[in-house]
Amino acid sequence: MPRPRKIRFVQGRPIVNAFLPSSVPPWGREEVFLPIEGLEAIKLNDFQGLDQETAARMMNVSRQTFGRILAEARAIIADALVMGKILRIEGGHFEMPHRGRGRRRRGWGGGF
Repeated sequence: MPRPRKIRFVQGRPIVNAFLPSSVPPWGREEVFLPIEGLEAIKLNDFQGLDQETAARMMNVSRQTFGRILAEARAIIADALVMGKILRIEGGHFEMPHRGRGRRRRGWGGGF
């Protein structure tokens, strides 16, 4: 029996959820799917310039797992760009960390 997957933390949902080649009509095009945690790995390592150890801690995974997520995400993106496929960003096994205190002393939406 395999181990259950750890929940990966992502800081937020993507701004857009798909990229389409502009020179070819979208109907009949092959699609590839990039999991949201793959986009988060690309964002942390390539866009924000964090090292893999720091980024792995932020996503609540080991450095080796982060490296695997990053390599898979890069391969999916390269496939979409080189082959002219539609890139959809969706799915995955993730959770957004809770921010703030949530429920306060006076209950939900209580007065001041």
